Amino acid sequence: MSFRHSLIFAGLLLVLFLAMYTWNRSTGILDTFATNIGLELTGVVVNPVRHIQDTISSTWNNYIDLVHVREENIQLTKRVRELEAQLLAHSEDMAELRRLRELLRLPVDVSWTPIGARILAGRLGPNSQLESFSINRGYTTGAAPGTPIVTHKGLLGRVLRAAPHTATALLLTNPMSRIAVFTQKSRTPGILTGLGPNNPMEVRYMDRATKAEPGEILVTSGLDGKYPKGIPVARIISIEPSNYTEFMTIYAEPLVDMQHTEEVLLLEPTGVVRPPEPATPMPEFIGPPLPSFLSGRDKDDDDAPTRP
Repeated sequence: MSFRHSLIFAGLLLVLFLAMYTWNRSTGILDTFATNIGLELTGVVVNPVRHIQDTISSTWNNYIDLVHVREENIQLTKRVRELEAQLLAHSEDMAELRRLRELLRLPVDVSWTPIGARILAGRLGPNSQLESFSINRGYTTGAAPGTPIVTHKGLLGRVLRAAPHTATALLLTNPMSRIAVFTQKSRTPGILTGLGPNNPMEVRYMDRATKAEPGEILVTSGLDGKYPKGIPVARIISIEPSNYTEFMTIYAEPLVDMQHTEEVLLLEPTGVVRPPEPATPMPEFIGPPLPSFLSGRDKDDDDAPTRP
């Protein structure tokens, strides 16, 4: 393109610009159009950017919130476990408290001192073939050999052998066990003997004239001097005359659940002799005077002067 043509083209563009400028000054159409076009272009560019920014910000905030929720969930889970452990511990403490309260209700006279003990294990060591268990008391802490062992339900056994702070207890179901007992109602004496694990106990040497019945409770008589008198021991489950002896054939079951006992009482002798039960006084004689041969003195003795 020559210079002349370029000059003519530039002049035409200038005339067109001035014409459009003059027209726009009078109408304002171009300004409005340009403004709208600029706003639309701005929206087209800014809206996606803003959307991306909001998405990133929302994702970050949600992630942070999830992290906080996760941490809070972990803390709450840990707290729940701690509370469950405390609840279990409190439940165990309450169960132990109930058992100990029951133990304290056991009536014991002044001849014996109750000492609390805890069962450590059952059937250990050389006595594993016997009905025995270990307790956390020894001969220095009240568990001398022969010491009776009871619970709130009744007699459990006695101490077989003792170390300074630990002892082995022999259950009343052991074949070595011999306990002098009475029937609680008919007061018939007998000897309660163990027959081994998972077997009923046998009551020997009980007279055929006894009025004992199944379900009657056997209590310690105290005649053997090994156990306090009146402690419940067992319940009669069967009774019938023996075919071979002059005594009754009686079987009984222990009152204490020996498989689920945790705390026991040791009855340590105090050396204090139990006072004898007061005898019933003879009723005072009411009536006429007794004859002289019954009163033990003669009428002449009454009339005789008293010697100085």
